[in-house]
Amino acid sequence: MDEEEAPLDGDVETPFAAETYAAEAMAADVDPWIVFDCRRTPRSEFDDWLESNRPSQVHRFGSEEGGVSPVGWIAVLGPSHCPGGGDVVGLQESWEKLLVSCRPVTFQTVKELALNHGVLSGKWLMHLDSGFKVDHAWECVARATLDGKISAVKVSPLEPNTEGRHVICAYNQNFTDESEIIMLDSVIRATGVKCPLSYKPDVYTHLGIYRGNRWKLCPTIYDSKFDLECVPRRSHIINKVTSLEVT
Repeated sequence: MDEEEAPLDGDVETPFAAETYAAEAMAADVDPWIVFDCRRTPRSEFDDWLESNRPSQVHRFGSEEGGVSPVGWIAVLGPSHCPGGGDVVGLQESWEKLLVSCRPVTFQTVKELALNHGVLSGKWLMHLDSGFKVDHAWECVARATLDGKISAVKVSPLEPNTEGRHVICAYNQNFTDESEIIMLDSVIRATGVKCPLSYKPDVYTHLGIYRGNRWKLCPTIYDSKFDLECVPRRSHIINKVTSLEVT
């Protein structure tokens, strides 16, 4: 899986494990994706596509015997989706210069790089068990994307050695806009997803900042927990940079 999840009980984080996670993420990104693009594919085909590509039934590494290719991600692109990755190459070049400059690597310095190069997108992450849980949550956010409520979503296929877990990523345009992040959380919650969420800027992914990184940066900047006892029910979102509750 690409994105962040706390280690399981008993797991020991190896030094600089971020490099391993970054390599796995890059491998998933370059392998073929299964994509439903709402801008090009008739809506009438969505139900059959969804049923044929449930994440619990799609295998990450395919099957050589069965002639099935590896699958990096399963994704839905919304009707108004507009790829806006910014200048990723320039970002990475500036990152290398930062590292040799001996300047401190902090959230603020990484944010400055992201703003300078227009790499501003980010995503809420959901980690779910394989089977009904991930398939149901995926259908919820995929349909919201089909309806134009989310820009894009993706989910990891079934992968060995991940304790039967998947990650779903739901994207927004600007990680520096807190109101936009809160709005996306509300959209996700409105679909029926109640599991804990964490938010990661794409700049961290592009720079290989995962858990266990050598700069000791927390790889996610917001946490969201849904309060089932509150009336009305709502998310409690914590900004992990400031340690302040924002909802």
